[in-house]
Amino acid sequence: MKNRLQSARRYLSYSLVALALAASPFRASAQTPDAAWTALQQSYYPGKKLEPAPFVRLTAPARAASGEQVPFAFSIDHPMTAARYIRSVTVFVDKNPVPLTAVFHFNPQSGKAEIATRIRFESDSQVHVVAEASDGRLYVNETAVKASGGCGGPATGDAAAAIAAAGKMKIALDGPFKRGEVNKARLLIKHPMYTGLQRDLNTHGFRPAFFIDKIDVTFNGKPVMTADTQIGISEDPSIGFSFVADGPGALQVSIRDNAGGSFRQSLSVGG
Repeated sequence: MKNRLQSARRYLSYSLVALALAASPFRASAQTPDAAWTALQQSYYPGKKLEPAPFVRLTAPARAASGEQVPFAFSIDHPMTAARYIRSVTVFVDKNPVPLTAVFHFNPQSGKAEIATRIRFESDSQVHVVAEASDGRLYVNETAVKASGGCGGPATGDAAAAIAAAGKMKIALDGPFKRGEVNKARLLIKHPMYTGLQRDLNTHGFRPAFFIDKIDVTFNGKPVMTADTQIGISEDPSIGFSFVADGPGALQVSIRDNAGGSFRQSLSVGG
């Protein structure tokens, strides 16, 4: 546990970068919503055309009780064949100190490009979701959520205990196994997902950023879904995803955090 704490502290530099972003003129919350999204497009998709797409379906509350745990899901009505499929989906919370929340990578084995999770909001914000298809076309949709305090609120609980427990996982199917069809699964991960912007109520200093930055899911060794995650994913991440299974096998998950921790879990399905 001592080594894990030392590793996590080494990432204090990330916290300082995040704080600098929060204070900089570029910070999304200091701009109008349209200006914030325009700046993000110029940064991440310079010269690219983003096509408005109602088939990129978004689910989120119009108002959330807390910005720390806001249910959010996307489901994209698009073919997932070898010839045409959704390759990646990027989620931005425009007005967060770090707007890029996660990038999810899919392939035909995914069955459908869809994710259900929980994300953070520092203040009321638009959420933009950009889907990249295998042919290079970019599709976008957006929704608005009223919520606050999710990134920079006070950090409670024992930091040492939270770090020691990080990485525990549970995987379960959502319903009975369906051979040759799209199955849904849910991944639960124990992890504090510290943003680097949260003050420790005991020390009054900032807790160093400590978060999961990679999730890999395979079925019988074939990639199903990969996620590059950032501090905008909520504490103790919950990730609902889909996969296609031609027969029984092993659903395997590996995760990595920014302090060098790596963890694995598997589930036998269809047996």
